[in-house]
Amino acid sequence: MRKLGIILLSISCLVLCYFTVVSAEKVFRPEWELPKKISEKEDQYRLVLITQELETPFWDLVGLGAREQAEKEGVSFEVWGSYGKNQEEFLKKIDIAIHSKVDGIIVQGSDTDEFINLTKVKAAFYGIPIITVANDVPIEKSLRRTYVGSDQYSAGKMIAQQLVSDMGEAGKVVLLGDSNQEFYQKQRLQGIQEILKKYSNIDTVYAETEDTREQVIVTTRDLLNRTPDADAFIAINANNTGAMIQEISKRSQIEPYFIYSFDDGPESLSLLSQGKLDGMIEQSPERMGQISVSLTMKWLKGETVPLDMNGYLTDIRILKAMNK
Repeated sequence: MRKLGIILLSISCLVLCYFTVVSAEKVFRPEWELPKKISEKEDQYRLVLITQELETPFWDLVGLGAREQAEKEGVSFEVWGSYGKNQEEFLKKIDIAIHSKVDGIIVQGSDTDEFINLTKVKAAFYGIPIITVANDVPIEKSLRRTYVGSDQYSAGKMIAQQLVSDMGEAGKVVLLGDSNQEFYQKQRLQGIQEILKKYSNIDTVYAETEDTREQVIVTTRDLLNRTPDADAFIAINANNTGAMIQEISKRSQIEPYFIYSFDDGPESLSLLSQGKLDGMIEQSPERMGQISVSLTMKWLKGETVPLDMNGYLTDIRILKAMNK
């Protein structure tokens, strides 16, 4: 028995020695590498895009471009927001993003005190960079790092120039604005008026409406009653275009009118393809999303600090109706 015990002990020692030698060989083998860190810092970055208009053609493209760029950067990316311009839900999402301590917020700008407070005070307190996309806010009111999107003033000028080219240098133009005028809408209006005021034989009628479909219809009806000699309509808030055209078409054929808007409304492209819009400003939403994520990452990694406060402008152009 004593011999058997010695034999078993010897075998155990040999086995242990073997595995010790194998393990040592793996440790000292030249091609062996230490385990990589769980993740580089940039792989841990978390970005969110927040909009008031989820699941609309324009904002779907902004999100698509942002997601594509986030994948290239190797960062986490989510789209949050509200539907139908629900301001309360929109602001709640921003607040949640800030308290979640995300690394960067790309957001549809909103020229309200509540939005300014969240982005200027709370986000700044947590050190979270804010980039506004598509819709800007006044620089002096916000601590946003930069803006990515269209030059809305130039977009207004472009649409007015197209109107004059189509209608001629005389006529009456109705400008339909929003009673809760956002900063980007003010810029569009300034651009439109800058061009139209050059023509002494073009008269403009400006009216504001609440942005519910029912109220847009009521306001348009009132405008048609007060200005039966109107030649053209421009919907400054593209979300109002569909309801405006619906009411015009009830009153008469829309063909005699020159009607224009912008591509960030949910019905804009469809109305253009149907020939109910004479023209619209086409922006570059997908590019906006890509640039926004790229700039956020450049700022987070210290590659571009500070970002240009005046913003990074994307392309715009006029699309004309094919059916008119």
